[in-house]
Amino acid sequence: MKITIEDDFDLYKITYSGQCFRAQQLSDDTFRFITREHSVEIADETLRSGKKKRDSATELDVSCNAKEWEEIWHPYFDLDTSYAAIRKRIPKDDRYLSKAADAGAGIRILNQDRFEMLISFIISQRKSIPAIKSSVEKLVGLYGKNGFFPKPEDMTKATEEELSSCGIGYRVPYIISAVRTVASGQIDLDALDELSDDELFEKLKTFSGVGDKVANCVALFAYHRTGRAPVDTWIAKVIEEEYGGINPFPAYGNVAGIMQQYIFYYAQNVTRKKSQ
Repeated sequence: MKITIEDDFDLYKITYSGQCFRAQQLSDDTFRFITREHSVEIADETLRSGKKKRDSATELDVSCNAKEWEEIWHPYFDLDTSYAAIRKRIPKDDRYLSKAADAGAGIRILNQDRFEMLISFIISQRKSIPAIKSSVEKLVGLYGKNGFFPKPEDMTKATEEELSSCGIGYRVPYIISAVRTVASGQIDLDALDELSDDELFEKLKTFSGVGDKVANCVALFAYHRTGRAPVDTWIAKVIEEEYGGINPFPAYGNVAGIMQQYIFYYAQNVTRKKSQ
């Protein structure tokens, strides 16, 4: 099925933006995304034809039908939000973010599964993105069904030995605790959507092993709280070196998390490569 996106949309940048760990690049122009019990392959036909230009429409060829696209993937890619308009809100005097947003144009904040994000970002602590992806795929291999991320009830009998084999390390007890907390109904992840941003942030931190950074990541990528801007070592370095130690994100209010993604992508994929 053919889809036309009239806004910022770049499959490569979304895949490598550090927010999703199961997206896979299949070829230069084709990517696979998985969420809950749905999988889709998307080819960027504009890129394939060599016609892609800045601010032009993106033509996609998707492997699902129209109903699934509208019900699952349209909200997954946050297609009701204009990211081009958001980028225009960056003042010219914020030169670093302007460069980052220019480089990261096409990134979108995905609406992802809450349990998957909780487990994935608990795993993410002090791990590189390739290592996180490896651990997540091993979890799927052990407990998932048909290649999809396991549900809480699928992991209730997980042992420390099994989880350790996934390269999770010291995070094993955190994963076991999170699984039990969610599977037992002690915390209903969907019900947390009713909380304010600050309430959600504090509630997520009641999970063992979840600190400020992980709570903000889960809030941003699982609950679409785009005002939350996670600060990891990459972002902390940028804040220190480019902003004199003053966090720039609060000034961007309810789009702070989107600005954070532009900077994270820029630091990881542009400035890092230049320094190597």
